[in-house]
Amino acid sequence: MTVLSLYPTAEEERPLQGLYLGLNLHRQAADGDLLIYSNYIASVDGRISLTTEHSSETQVPADIINRRDWRLYQELAAQADVMITSARYFRQLAKGEAQDLLPVGQEDEYADLLDWRESEGLKAQPDVLILSNSLDIPESALKLLQGRRVLICTGKHAEPEKIAALQAAGAELFEMDTPDVSGAAVKDLLIAQGYRTAYMIAGPQVHRTLIADRVLDRLFLTTRLRLIGGTGFDTIVSGEIGGVADLQLLSLYLDRNDSTSQLFAQYALQQQ
Repeated sequence: MTVLSLYPTAEEERPLQGLYLGLNLHRQAADGDLLIYSNYIASVDGRISLTTEHSSETQVPADIINRRDWRLYQELAAQADVMITSARYFRQLAKGEAQDLLPVGQEDEYADLLDWRESEGLKAQPDVLILSNSLDIPESALKLLQGRRVLICTGKHAEPEKIAALQAAGAELFEMDTPDVSGAAVKDLLIAQGYRTAYMIAGPQVHRTLIADRVLDRLFLTTRLRLIGGTGFDTIVSGEIGGVADLQLLSLYLDRNDSTSQLFAQYALQQQ
């Protein structure tokens, strides 16, 4: 189970397993700093999710999901101290529509990742940070994360009743000084809490929040070599990001598997 390295080393076969784990992202941040990275899978025509048939919610298209990409998704999760997500994820989780329960996965094929976390002195599972101005977060979904620290970052106009209910469900609430949560405030909060690596797995709006303040460090993008079309869809970022954001290609691999032809790219967000 190999992939072909295209950059920086061309024409070199590499094992898929361990491809991202070997990056040791949990050791990249300097003391008192934080590495924030995101990950998406998209079709060649840029779709990361499509609107579902009976609602305005979107889901990752079944036509691009595959186990080989999912292995790398899990390897990125294994290196995280905390995972950044959204209230929308927990609404989907409450309805049974979420892809997972925020990895690292418990299946036998990911046992090596759990062992790796233990050997590196990391918790069995990453903590969770939810970004939400509305605080429309089902308390029943939070209870599925028992044993993990759950932090919620919200704007200064959050409803006190919702804050109290989520605190009663075991979450830690952090109110910002601004109406909306900002990327800079998120980074400052996570550094103050002692985190070194944060893995963002939310949708394009949370991605925009981090990119707009230039606090996102790495973007991992799998491009499934398919065109899937569709009229209601999301791309990897939504909304204004404060001008163009240039990316530096760090690595690129081609997965030549007949059933899952795709590219695995890693980018660094260049700071202005």
